[in-house]
Amino acid sequence: MIKDATLWRSLGDGRVECIACARRCRIPEGSHGFCFVRQNAGGRLKLVGYGVVAAMQVDPIEKKPFNHFMPGTYVFGIGTSSCNWGCLFCQNHNISKERDIVGTEHSPQEIVDMAVAYDTQSIAFTYNEPTIFIEYALDVAREAHRRGLRTLFVSNGYMTPEAVDAMRGSIDAVVVDYKGNGEQKFANAYEAVVSNEQIKEAMLAIKNAGMHLELTDLIIPRVGESLEACNALTAWIRDNLGPETPIHFTQFHPDYKMLDYPMTPYATLLKHYDIAKKNGLNYVYIGNVNGNEHESTYCPGCGSVVIGRTGFCVTSWRLEKGMRCTGCGTRIPIVGPRPKSFAYRDIEVVH
Repeated sequence: MIKDATLWRSLGDGRVECIACARRCRIPEGSHGFCFVRQNAGGRLKLVGYGVVAAMQVDPIEKKPFNHFMPGTYVFGIGTSSCNWGCLFCQNHNISKERDIVGTEHSPQEIVDMAVAYDTQSIAFTYNEPTIFIEYALDVAREAHRRGLRTLFVSNGYMTPEAVDAMRGSIDAVVVDYKGNGEQKFANAYEAVVSNEQIKEAMLAIKNAGMHLELTDLIIPRVGESLEACNALTAWIRDNLGPETPIHFTQFHPDYKMLDYPMTPYATLLKHYDIAKKNGLNYVYIGNVNGNEHESTYCPGCGSVVIGRTGFCVTSWRLEKGMRCTGCGTRIPIVGPRPKSFAYRDIEVVH
């Protein structure tokens, strides 16, 4: 289906400027932006493939990863075709590199019906960059809110202030997937991204708009593992987003055009973890390494485990009313109630 886009402006000469993502593509009539799915038809920007879903799946919310938003719950994730980045390591390249519209068509109501039928508590726009199909995502999000579900963006963060403003009130939480500590040479060579500064601007706008924000940082051996860059990034997070902003350092797994690169050594991830903690970040995680001690949430007051995790499974809950640590009373910034059950298995809950 083709529908009118909303995030664009006319340039007055038949061209349009897309103002959804930070590329701000200026598109001649009959052509398209970098993402292929936002096209100029008759001097108007159209979203091609509106409602055509290429991927959908039910997952624990920790897989997105959100550790501080609705922990221990399930999320219904959907994605479409193409992307606004050109990552050489993309693990969803079967849809993100697609230049044709693939998938099955679903109305916003049908997506929410499925999310409810699978007993999920939220809907995530994920697998490819949701900013490129933002009009569809927001239509789904509004219907989800009417039905009592939360809504999430799993994003590279390469979006405009106009896009963040459009998300206000419809999107509850965003995880921004940084790669390689935001090193600019890495972004240029391996992601086709001109500047990472727009991502920082977007994160500030997301925070100021009142949406829950978490960050991931994919650490790629040889080309995106600089400890100096990690130091600069985590200090920036502390000073601009606040020390309670969760960050997940995630292990790289070879894929797409980077199959000859190794997985990130756990020791490298630990070095990044230590830098973030030294810089004063309270909630630092190591992801994609199942069973490591830094999957759990620790109280910054007394150091005890307040939410235990193994893989994507919550295994213990030691928070009292008001999300306060049962050991020392420190308030932990967790959005959402204590889950009624936990992903994958029944466990004893301490409360």
